[in-house]
Amino acid sequence: MSAPLIGLTTYREEAAWGVWRQRADVLPAQYAAAVEAAGGVPVLLPPSDPDGAAVLAARLDGLVISGGADVDPGRYGADAHPRTASWRPDRDAWETALLDAADATGLPVLGVCRGMQVMAVRAGGVLDQHVPDLVHHEDHSPGADAFGEIAVATVAGTRLADLVGERLSVRCHHHQSVRTHPGFIASAHAADGTLEAMELSHDGPGERFCVGVQWHPETAADVGLLAGLVRAAASYAAR
Repeated sequence: MSAPLIGLTTYREEAAWGVWRQRADVLPAQYAAAVEAAGGVPVLLPPSDPDGAAVLAARLDGLVISGGADVDPGRYGADAHPRTASWRPDRDAWETALLDAADATGLPVLGVCRGMQVMAVRAGGVLDQHVPDLVHHEDHSPGADAFGEIAVATVAGTRLADLVGERLSVRCHHHQSVRTHPGFIASAHAADGTLEAMELSHDGPGERFCVGVQWHPETAADVGLLAGLVRAAASYAAR
């Protein structure tokens, strides 16, 4: 069986390399390296015309909606919080279209940080736009390029618990969180009550893999999550 193709959505940002400084499609290399380590083949998916999402998704075996900027609060009917900024309409539209296509075919999906939030908003959910307003600390996003280190507890009987265990320490960098998530069940929380993961319910090994987490599994040792996605993608490809 050939290695499954895993699509990774990318940022589109000002970037500098060599003598160049211009807009570029970029993604931390840890994402692709983590997919490769789990036995998958990474394919980068820069923001594109949403009309092409279904054609692209038909050629993939799995999909990762990557981290990045805040989701446009207009997509869930809210005014912007003073700390909500720099949302990317191109990514919002592209990733929503990819999720539509993934749902239509049963493509396995993992949402990472912003990716989980895009999944919730697409389903009709609402975000809390600044977590420190609720929990009164900055542990989920210490600032600059630093990751927060937090402990999360998974919900017994969920796919996530099967993959990573009852408790784990994770690296996170999010100032927003999911408040409501229609169609998904909660599968992990931080000690302060923040929802740290959600998933489609599953009743057996054949059920679709569709999980969102607020942390960054590509940066740490919880390889069970990415390995689970790659296994699901391989099964999807075989079907």
